[in-house]
Amino acid sequence: MKDLFTLKGRTALVTGGSRGIGRMIAEGFLHHGAKVYISARKAGPCEETAKELSKLGPCIALPLDASGADGAKKMAARYLEHEKSLDILVNNAGAAWGAPFDEFPESGWDKVMDLNLKTPFFLTQALHGALKAAASKEKLAKVINIASIDGIVVNPQETYSYHASKAGLMHLTKRMAIRLIRDDIVVTAIAPGAFASDMNRDARDHGDALSKVIPSRRIGTAEDMAGAAIYLASRAGDYVVGSTIIVDGGVSHMRG
Repeated sequence: MKDLFTLKGRTALVTGGSRGIGRMIAEGFLHHGAKVYISARKAGPCEETAKELSKLGPCIALPLDASGADGAKKMAARYLEHEKSLDILVNNAGAAWGAPFDEFPESGWDKVMDLNLKTPFFLTQALHGALKAAASKEKLAKVINIASIDGIVVNPQETYSYHASKAGLMHLTKRMAIRLIRDDIVVTAIAPGAFASDMNRDARDHGDALSKVIPSRRIGTAEDMAGAAIYLASRAGDYVVGSTIIVDGGVSHMRG
């Protein structure tokens, strides 16, 4: 029981790990003993974050645009230059696009769908061999997809492809889970609510005001996000297969 949440001896890859929710998860993993690789599209911030987090444990930057099937394959190849196996994959990198319905562009649709929905599938596919190499009945490999409560309930913003991509990712998580568990790989998802990040600027810039409409009366913290991810990544979460954990302070229960 005392080792339920340890990640010692495990290797993780967190996409979009240089900032926001990805950084929160990477930091939590490091505190619990994992070796962590983080990816991001911009090399400077990715390497800077890896340097900062290396004070907690081994953290390696893999700057690369992982968008779409081709990007996912390149990301997997870059990771496999360093490691032969992978214990934990966190598909966190994401994008959003907002525009009025009559003006919503195909480019905004494709950009969001490619990164939010296509990349998690094809990156997991490309790293399937590495995940199987790490997996056993005694120590399952893990894939954690970062969704959003916007895939469960609708918010007022006209972010059509974002809503669709996150709803799709949660359903994709179920489909992938029942296949990959045969290889001792557990697939789950987290649906965050309001966490301060460049993508969620309301939470970042107006946290006090936003907190007033959240049942928990606050926005999410790094500990909240890391806690959920550590649970799913560790032995503690081995029997959670295909499920999405909602981490939102109760917001989704207030919306229709």
